[in-house]
Amino acid sequence: MGDDELAELRRRRLEQLQRQQAEQGAMEEEYERQKQMDAQIQLILKQVLDPQARERLNTIKLTRPEFARAIEQQLVVLAQSGRLRERLTDQQLKALLQQIAPGKRDFTIKRK
Repeated sequence: MGDDELAELRRRRLEQLQRQQAEQGAMEEEYERQKQMDAQIQLILKQVLDPQARERLNTIKLTRPEFARAIEQQLVVLAQSGRLRERLTDQQLKALLQQIAPGKRDFTIKRK
């Protein structure tokens, strides 16, 4: 291997390391941004839900995370638009969930 080839390999490796560092920095920034957004959502939810309703939403989050995320987003939008004038109680959240949740289908099997 000549000096030129060795220098070229070093240059390529250096470029590769710099690209990896830049990608890692971008990923860390995205993680921090997401973390900050989640903190803001939780703060808004604390303001619009009473403790029992928050507990119910957290329970739903454990079993159906996508559905809970959609509910959280809707509650945040309602709160930011001023359509929620008071804190939601557990009963009000239940009613809201029943309206939003997709209807369950009941299947009946008849044996002959």
